[in-house]
Amino acid sequence: MRLEFLYECLLTAGRVKGTEVFYGTRDVIDAEVRFFSNTEGRIDTCMNYTRPPLAIGIGQIKKAFLDAKSRGVRLRYLTEITNENISYCKELIKIVDELRHLDAIKGNFMISEGEYLAPVNLDEEGKIASQLIYSNVDEIVEQQHYIFETLWSKAIPSEQRITEIEENKTVPRTEVLYGAENAVGRGVQFMKNAKKKMDIFFDSKAPSIVIEIDAYRNGYMNIRKGGGKIRAFTEITKDNIHYCKELIKIVDELRHLDGIKGGIAVSETEYMATTVLQGQYIFDIFWYRAIPAEQKIREIEDGIEPSRIEVIPDTKVSISRSLDLIKSALKEVLVIFATSETFSLAMNMGVSQLYKEVIQNGAKIRLLIPDSQQSQWIINELKLAVPQADVRIADKSLQTRITILVVDKTELMIWELKDDSLEDPYEAAGVATYSNNKSIASSYASIFENLWKQTELYQKLKEADKIKDEFINVAAHELRTPIQPILGLADVLRSKLQHGKQENEYLDVIIRNAKRLQRLSEDILDITRIESKSLGLKKESFNLSEIILNAIVDSNNQIAKENKDHRLKLQLVASEEDIFIEADKGRINQVISNLLSNAIKFTKDGGIILAVEKKDNNQEILVSIQDTGTGIHPEILPRLFTKFATKSEIGTGLGLFISKSIVEAHGGKIWAENNPGSNGTTFTFSLPLNRK
Repeated sequence: MRLEFLYECLLTAGRVKGTEVFYGTRDVIDAEVRFFSNTEGRIDTCMNYTRPPLAIGIGQIKKAFLDAKSRGVRLRYLTEITNENISYCKELIKIVDELRHLDAIKGNFMISEGEYLAPVNLDEEGKIASQLIYSNVDEIVEQQHYIFETLWSKAIPSEQRITEIEENKTVPRTEVLYGAENAVGRGVQFMKNAKKKMDIFFDSKAPSIVIEIDAYRNGYMNIRKGGGKIRAFTEITKDNIHYCKELIKIVDELRHLDGIKGGIAVSETEYMATTVLQGQYIFDIFWYRAIPAEQKIREIEDGIEPSRIEVIPDTKVSISRSLDLIKSALKEVLVIFATSETFSLAMNMGVSQLYKEVIQNGAKIRLLIPDSQQSQWIINELKLAVPQADVRIADKSLQTRITILVVDKTELMIWELKDDSLEDPYEAAGVATYSNNKSIASSYASIFENLWKQTELYQKLKEADKIKDEFINVAAHELRTPIQPILGLADVLRSKLQHGKQENEYLDVIIRNAKRLQRLSEDILDITRIESKSLGLKKESFNLSEIILNAIVDSNNQIAKENKDHRLKLQLVASEEDIFIEADKGRINQVISNLLSNAIKFTKDGGIILAVEKKDNNQEILVSIQDTGTGIHPEILPRLFTKFATKSEIGTGLGLFISKSIVEAHGGKIWAENNPGSNGTTFTFSLPLNRK
């Protein structure tokens, strides 16, 4: 037996300490296989981008990995993941315990708990190594462990790198630039890359640089031209005030802060800072936020929990913290939910079970939920699960963008609501703030108590409104009942009996006032339907032109009765084509008739013009009614379309409110204005067109 071969065997078996070089691909592979078989604890591998294909493609090496894993050996693999080797790296992920990426790895080595080897390829890259350095010397192995751990700590997870390659994302990196020329050039490139925003601060010397160096000034202006937003702050002094005035013209907002040192810029994708920033300025920021050591020592020794306020941007952390906070409650949990949907999200997370546990431990649960269509249903669900929980519905004005949690009047959490239409509570919630300051928590508890008491009044008002609505509904129906026979019999009397002039006038008065009562009862019923959100629409496709023509005929009859000297003229301005819309025919007729009646009522002479035109590329229709009457009183104009908005002795002021509700229920708008430069008013409403 060759002495060299015996030495190699003893060496690789760990019986002797030393370092050896193996030559030839066969000996290299054999040495690697023995390395794997000798290992019982762990193998750390660092290879350049050419080696993953070999680790998967060479059967003996792949089998060595798999055998080691089956024995419980922990395998960590560090390499540079590229477009060319990504498929092999995905296979490696299935074999090793963890794979990480590091840019531009040079050289290759592997270490176990007691051995080190480094394949060396002096020929073509990507081929099996022709030489291999092996060592089991403790100092060498320990040194290579240190090198590997250093590289490993700088690497990123393989999944992140694979995602970057597959989604063509920019690879995050950090550069240190030396020299003014390099800094200016990189700063200009930074501004070119900024598309959406640039947030920047710099010391008092920087404004003059930005204004006087064309490359910088143009960079700022190009960001703004491209739709990006620039926020900046600096220290404004007597020396730089001129430049700051110029800076205001090329940024969206400029602010002042005393004593700024260095500078920092952040875009949507990049970060840049001067080296000065890393020194004194950052130290001073932390220094002024720190507390004296004596205070902290006293807090620890006396068992005092320090008061703190903490901003938590990660919703998983904040929601987890809140659940732990509720579990810790000894006396009471108070919650004001931002919206009823926010409460629904909490219910879906199983918070009702948590409430039940807290109540069993002797604490109380009180919840405030803003009123909505689904709030009562959600509360009923909670009551079924946790009947001991005290829940109240608050006025809609309580609906805000924040949810407030107070526990035992000692701890507080506040969440900003991002989007409660999302089903995932972690995406729906925004930034949270936590505080264990007792004064702050107690103050929010007092706010809760005040709102809690207000809900009692709110509930009483709701009950009163319900009773009022029921009374109005009954009264309106009772009012309608005698009106119909009065109108019917009055018409019969006038048609069948030969009365004198005076008797006919009496009948006209009876019929006219009965019709007023009929309109009033219909208006009251419409109001109750609108406020209870039960104003149903029976939509159909119909010709709007026919409705308008019929309304004009009825209005001319009204003018003939109320304006016997014919000083008032009604004119239609519209094309002769048919206009079809999808709407409630009766309700649209009600709006047009109401607006025409108003115009006739307030116009004694002159004219009324009803105009119809298509707008927005035939997507909507505009109907306007212009009169030459008295106009709208300035006091009424701001609240024209609200209930009872009238200064006239005739009418209730309900018609325009009902008309507005009908138009908006169809997806349209209605408005009015006094005619500029002349008497009278113009009412206009829009409706979407039926494009069929």
